[in-house]
Amino acid sequence: MSEKKILLAAPRGYCAGVDRAVETVEKALEKYGAPVYVRKEIVHNRYVVDSLAERGAVFVDETDEVPEGSHLVFSAHGVSPAVHEEAAALNLQTLDATCPLVTKVHNEVKRFVRDGYQILFIGHEGHEEVEGTMGEAPDHTHLVDGLEGVDTLPDFPADQPLIWLSQTTLSVDETLEIVAALKRRFPDLQDPPSDDICYATQNRQVAVKAIAPKCELMIVVGSQNSSNSKRLVEVALDAGADAGHLIDFAHQIDDAWLEGVDTIGISSGASVPEILVQDVLKYLAERGYGDVEEVTTAAETIVFSLPRVLRPART
Repeated sequence: MSEKKILLAAPRGYCAGVDRAVETVEKALEKYGAPVYVRKEIVHNRYVVDSLAERGAVFVDETDEVPEGSHLVFSAHGVSPAVHEEAAALNLQTLDATCPLVTKVHNEVKRFVRDGYQILFIGHEGHEEVEGTMGEAPDHTHLVDGLEGVDTLPDFPADQPLIWLSQTTLSVDETLEIVAALKRRFPDLQDPPSDDICYATQNRQVAVKAIAPKCELMIVVGSQNSSNSKRLVEVALDAGADAGHLIDFAHQIDDAWLEGVDTIGISSGASVPEILVQDVLKYLAERGYGDVEEVTTAAETIVFSLPRVLRPART
């Protein structure tokens, strides 16, 4: 008989930007008391959002839903200058939980616009990060959503400098494919000075690639609106996993998925707390998958500081 086993990808789960964002809301609740308002989901994870809501965080879609003078946290995905202006008009006490790696891309947009560039921005339409980043210079940024987005771009004057930038949570391989298509259409297109896809997104994709060829089934823990989590399923299938599924919770596993499966790969998106992965491991152990091998492809040591007003006072 074949031995049932699990290959557990590492790194997985929380990245430094998510850790900072979640802790920002927690510390704000401790310091100011409930309610603390949060624009959009602080990170794209159902469990995290529901847990913070139970502690007094109030999630809103738009800034004008927040009572004047209240405390408002901007999510890890970042916001446009227009949102900052709306908050200032309402005299809101804002705490910016934007991931520093997203802020880096915002700064790149401003810099290249100052230098006269039009920016071809690779990302998913409607994603908060894309809306916030492109909102820095809406007249100078052009969304490229997938390969089909290349053909919908306008023609630019021959002397117009062009550069591409990207959302931080994309598939590395898919982004490179889109860049190649962009360069076929715009041969003088310039590359950004550094990669915009964040270290954590890349590390989790590399870890999944390492185990996927050995797995008949890949289970990724993460929410459906989490870009980086959805990309992990795609990466696993492209790398050789026979099947792949994205789930929020262990109880969403369909036991039919396990029929005839000896080796299961497990990973989780960058906004997923480890408790949810452990729940999945317990669920699968009860079904005979007790042998767990962790496969580590990188070590992560990056930590981002909290917003200044939430840092402990120096003694």
